[in-house]
Amino acid sequence: MDFHLASQSPRRSQLLQYLDYTFDIVDGHIDETPAVSESDCDYVVRMARSKAYCGLKNSADGRPVLGADTTISVDNEILAKPESFEHSRYMLRRLSGRAHKVLTAVCVVNQERMEQILVTTIVKMRSISDDEIKLYWQSGEPCDKAGSYAIQGIGGKFVKAIDGSYSAVVGLPLVESEQLLKMFLSR
Repeated sequence: MDFHLASQSPRRSQLLQYLDYTFDIVDGHIDETPAVSESDCDYVVRMARSKAYCGLKNSADGRPVLGADTTISVDNEILAKPESFEHSRYMLRRLSGRAHKVLTAVCVVNQERMEQILVTTIVKMRSISDDEIKLYWQSGEPCDKAGSYAIQGIGGKFVKAIDGSYSAVVGLPLVESEQLLKMFLSR
């Protein structure tokens, strides 16, 4: 194994497989509550760093740990995972017919150092009707997704355009993640 991934996200695991490294999953579960007056960028970077350090604490073999976090932001409001249908509807209405930021931070740590990066992608959504929101919720897909949608799934039909990294919107920017990993791993 080359490193540990401090994430339970199947999307991150799948994306990392494209980089041709071997890794295993380590517990990186943390409290994801935003701090009072914390900016969206500061929040997502703190989450990725905290997950990586939690994973480092939970591993004992000295291998590097990669932590990542993705959040959706519209008008600097963080749109986390929905707590209910009403919360999902609120978020999707906020995103409907406009652009928003998808912020993905990646942090790699070991006992000696820490490196991190923040990737911002702009996503433009088409208008989404209340009926579409209800049907989408019933699909189950938005239940555990930041901003209440998945670009790589059914929610992709709401996306008109993106400016930036598609893989970052899915959950892990591949180019930047590989650059960070190369700083820690020799090939």
